[in-house]
Amino acid sequence: MDKHTIYHIAERVGVSPSTVSRALSGRGYCGEKTKEKILKAAQEMNYAPDSAAKTLKMRRTRKIIFAVPDICNPFYFDMINGINQVLEEYGYLMILIYTKHSLAEELKAIQNLREKVADGMIMVSFNFCEENIRAINALKAPVVLTNQYVSPAGQDRFDYVYVDTYAGIRLATEHLIGQGIGSIAYVGGSLGEQTGYQRFCGYREAMRDGGLPMDDRYVAESDYTERGGYLAARKWLERRDRPEGIVAANDLMAIGVMKACEEAGLRIPEDVAIVGMDNLDIASRVYPKLTSVALLQEEIGRQAATLLMRRLEGHPVANGGVKLVPRLVVRDSSVRPVRE
Repeated sequence: MDKHTIYHIAERVGVSPSTVSRALSGRGYCGEKTKEKILKAAQEMNYAPDSAAKTLKMRRTRKIIFAVPDICNPFYFDMINGINQVLEEYGYLMILIYTKHSLAEELKAIQNLREKVADGMIMVSFNFCEENIRAINALKAPVVLTNQYVSPAGQDRFDYVYVDTYAGIRLATEHLIGQGIGSIAYVGGSLGEQTGYQRFCGYREAMRDGGLPMDDRYVAESDYTERGGYLAARKWLERRDRPEGIVAANDLMAIGVMKACEEAGLRIPEDVAIVGMDNLDIASRVYPKLTSVALLQEEIGRQAATLLMRRLEGHPVANGGVKLVPRLVVRDSSVRPVRE
């Protein structure tokens, strides 16, 4: 509805233009009697309530929210690049919200979408759970998650695009087992969170299927930071029976593990073989170059944004999700020299 028409309705009913706007949009307070008068006038002036509702539906902010738990991890830079490639085609801008690995902050991000700060949201979380999923399902705006999640009762109203990180950690662990390494440690996220537990299961089941004992002393819960990986590895490397291989649930922790090895005077991969996950650009710039599982984060961003735009443009989309398959990129940090 154009501004001129709002003014005409306001003049006819004897209210302010902002009151007309609230009545037609359904946003903000407007008394029932006043609203009835405004809707009646709008209909008589060929702007029936249904037409107004349609106009409201089409009015957009041309913005989407990208909610991330960590703004220091380069992983998300790649995802942003993939998202922006799609948003630029549609004339959309991104609002970045840093949720600090906090459920309360995630709920604030969801509330921002409820308040129509943006038209839709792509959300990364280490722990999609009943509370944040319930809030997402209550939204009318489209949301795409970057983890797989299916509510027990069904009826989910969101989509998801994800890479199978369980399979990724399993690939990393099997790679070390395949080289005859019998003592393998694992540093990942919290086992009480969805992401942390899934990745740990990949390690645990690869060890089990490879016939190797899993030593609880060599499983560390950390925070996906370089310092977290460093502190976990330092404890292990002080032991006489230190592990021969270490799998880290992301590249930043793997680089922390490499630093701990360097301080301990241990050679990589001769003394300790290391595999990370994410395949960040830095993996090929450290020495030795880091073997890593590629999680296709740019592609996750691209596909998530494409799905969101299809929803916003009203194109048919099958409910459910898109699964991407990780791949192992072998470099120097994990390949033991052949012994003659």
